[in-house]
Amino acid sequence: MSDEPFTHSFPPTIPGPPSSASTGGVAAASAPLSRWRAVAAATAGVALSLLFLASGLWKLLDLDAASERMVQSLVPAPISAAAAMAVAALEALAGILLVLPRSRRWGAWLAAVMLIAFMVYIGVFYNRLLGDDCNCFPWIKRVVGPAFFAGDAAMLLLALIAGIWSGPSAGLRQAGVALAVVCSLVLGSYGAASFRRGRTSAPALVTVDGKTIRLREGRVLLYFFDPECTHCYAVAEQLARQSWGATRIVVVPTREPQFATNFLEVTRLKAGVSPDVQLLRDALPFTDPPYAVALHDGNIAARFHSGEMEQSSFLDRLRRLGHVR
Repeated sequence: MSDEPFTHSFPPTIPGPPSSASTGGVAAASAPLSRWRAVAAATAGVALSLLFLASGLWKLLDLDAASERMVQSLVPAPISAAAAMAVAALEALAGILLVLPRSRRWGAWLAAVMLIAFMVYIGVFYNRLLGDDCNCFPWIKRVVGPAFFAGDAAMLLLALIAGIWSGPSAGLRQAGVALAVVCSLVLGSYGAASFRRGRTSAPALVTVDGKTIRLREGRVLLYFFDPECTHCYAVAEQLARQSWGATRIVVVPTREPQFATNFLEVTRLKAGVSPDVQLLRDALPFTDPPYAVALHDGNIAARFHSGEMEQSSFLDRLRRLGHVR
């Protein structure tokens, strides 16, 4: 017999599948977390949807006013209308997608990209826009400053929560219907704005310096201003240095009319003052001053928003129209 110790080899143990008890425990532990994330994503999506829908539909209700606010935010006047339509459409589309569970992640990423783009744009023009209203939402005045970036960062966080914790988007048909609805709204809004512009005309008569004058004769420049607006002063001083020939300048204070005379004295602008601000604003609607309308025999030759009037193209255009020599 051999003196070697007896050994017995056993086949290697192959781990089997986890028991149903262990998998059930993991699933039970992860289920509350999954439900919590789903609720958080849905809440963030709906909250962000309300903000984006409010902003987009507000712009679509009055594209001319939205275009004017774009110019005030330093968007070049020639593309301000297209920019207003594009931003309004994307905001409305993001808002609709965010509220639909099957498309929420797409809406969240679209909202996130737009928020980042807004912050970058404001950052580039921060020094020029500091203290101005960002014109983001109706009824809410958001001044450009550090708080603006904090607010947009909070909305970006909502977009990330909705995007990361929502299920994968798969509702191509829903998204297509949402896009079709938004396009229809944009086309309808553009048609309504064009119709309003076609019917707009200056009043035949207004009061200037206590006398009634005709606006439908010759060349007239209506300049709407706020006596407490620094931009209004800068534009008026620029106007005062021009040679106007036979063009009549009529200034219209939008508030604090008792300071109109002092405004003209300080800026050295030779113009008549009209108290008919409501009559003129109803006929020639706009949002905030400074704002100007060039008339030729009562026809509207051009409109100028605040951002445009602080650029050299403002006076160049007036020269081409014949209002400035």
